[in-house]
Amino acid sequence: MLKRFPLLAASFALALAVPAAPATAAEIELSIEIPRLNVSEYHRPYVAAWIQTADRKQIRNLTVWYQMRDTNEGHGTKWLPDLRQWWRISGRSLDVPVDGVTGATRPVGKHSLTFTDKQPQLADLPAGEYTLIVEASREVGGRELVKIPFTWPATSPQMLDAKGKKELGEVTLSVKP
Repeated sequence: MLKRFPLLAASFALALAVPAAPATAAEIELSIEIPRLNVSEYHRPYVAAWIQTADRKQIRNLTVWYQMRDTNEGHGTKWLPDLRQWWRISGRSLDVPVDGVTGATRPVGKHSLTFTDKQPQLADLPAGEYTLIVEASREVGGRELVKIPFTWPATSPQMLDAKGKKELGEVTLSVKP
């Protein structure tokens, strides 16, 4: 049958000769812990996580958690400038909500996020040295920032972490090739 269709035979031969491309994609797994605080008035913190180069020429927002509903005190976007570092670098020019980036505040506990190089946050991210920055700010509370430097893309798996002192618990970053 293949003698009758030489082009089909050539296609089969070519398909068998080409090695399969790797099925895995580079990815970042991020875990952010919001600690339980023993305070009289507790409000969930606003949290922003982003990556940037030292010269801030490459900045990618990974996630922003804020109060997404209206209250008698106004809409939650009113307090986004309290995430001071994020607001200066990216927040003031961001038109929220952003699909796949922004979301509601999270309760006490560990929250995991995964990003692949196929998602907008990491797609076309040039190779280089980056810093993951996680910032938290809480009404009637404090503000805290943790930084974790890493290399993108990873040539071997990287497992990195940092720990906040009050508003943030353990922050872990796993970078996989």
